[in-house]
Amino acid sequence: MIISKTSEYYHASYGSSLSSLSEYLANKSYQDRKLNYIIILFLLAVLISACWLSRPIFAKTDSGGTKIASAQERIYLQKNFEENIKNKYNKSYVTFPTQGVAHIKKVKYINAKPIKINIVELNTKVNPNLVIKPQIASQKLNSKKTIRRIAQQEGATIAINGGYFKPQTGVPLGALMIDRNVLTGQIYNRVGIAIFDDGEQISFKMDNINFDIKAYTKTAMVEIDNINQPRMLSTYTLLYTPMWGKMSPIAPKGGYNMLVVNNKIEKISANPIEFVENSVVISAPKAIITKLARNNKEIYIDIKLQESLMGAKHIIGAGPYLVKDSEIYVDTKAQKLLAISGKNPRSAIGFKNDGTFMIVTVDGREKASVGMTLYELANLMKEIGCEYAMNFDGGSSSVLYVKGKIANSAVNKEGIAISNALIVSETIEDKIQLSSLN
Repeated sequence: MIISKTSEYYHASYGSSLSSLSEYLANKSYQDRKLNYIIILFLLAVLISACWLSRPIFAKTDSGGTKIASAQERIYLQKNFEENIKNKYNKSYVTFPTQGVAHIKKVKYINAKPIKINIVELNTKVNPNLVIKPQIASQKLNSKKTIRRIAQQEGATIAINGGYFKPQTGVPLGALMIDRNVLTGQIYNRVGIAIFDDGEQISFKMDNINFDIKAYTKTAMVEIDNINQPRMLSTYTLLYTPMWGKMSPIAPKGGYNMLVVNNKIEKISANPIEFVENSVVISAPKAIITKLARNNKEIYIDIKLQESLMGAKHIIGAGPYLVKDSEIYVDTKAQKLLAISGKNPRSAIGFKNDGTFMIVTVDGREKASVGMTLYELANLMKEIGCEYAMNFDGGSSSVLYVKGKIANSAVNKEGIAISNALIVSETIEDKIQLSSLN
């Protein structure tokens, strides 16, 4: 039987303070106090359980403090991602190749003419295991492969052709930096995308690329115009690395090539020079080579990225801009790309500052799809939400690979052999099965 005073306690407010309870219980009999101690312990257990349940259930940290998405959060984010994509592209064919990645196929009409479009929209916040980076066809710059071979050798889920390249050799014509290793320099300061990846999150910036390259000796400093690019003017001072191939190019007319091995001058010649381990070749007019060689045995090369892109892990350049600060911005004249402004097959990429990344191809040069001008492409990129967007190499180079298949109407069904690509791969650690969403 519960005595009346104990019954009064049961009806007391749940929020009563422990001090008030103690004062109340101090006046009770020994038997009442014993029972109420049990009740207090029970209430404390309830309070502790409530605190435990109120903790965030969508995130945890490992021993290094890195944020790890829980299974519940990943399922929630993926489900929300899929719903948003389906609503955004409600009249298009939509699939989800992997977590945080959507593939959309649609047809758009301009002046009553059809245009077939492929869009890949992805978000690394939905799937932190996604990796976005440029990739070259082989271990040297003078190489070409189909997009399928590039994607498969890297285990990529998504791949799109990248920047411009020299058809005869495959050497990229524009800025390219992979894993903070500068492979090629910019041409005409064209636009590029910088990918920042600190291991916890990925972000993007778009800007006109400008590598600052200098050669230093004890008595001289020389500005270097470019790295691993074909010579455009005989007056340029160019730097070549073993990535260029087996041999350096021939020296400019009246100039010389200088072989530098482990920062020491080893050879000067007007002919192509064979690369050796830890070597570079400076190719320049005679006056520049003489200045560097005079009373000097050692040369140091310094390559810096512009301040706005400091810290970037990868860079790939092409151009022109399509969207800048959420406004259409097509700078073909400034980037000397007026020749490509007509209706053509297109490749483009763009992003939003919330981490959403877009990859787009447009089919062209066929009755079922007439292609797009650069301004039409810019309008498309803005329509799908890009705050920044840029054009990639297009025409016969335009090709999109999605989970083992060529998604667009590429040349020869597989697309031509290309020099470089932008790939999206997925690390396998902490991978979560989301079959329950299907």
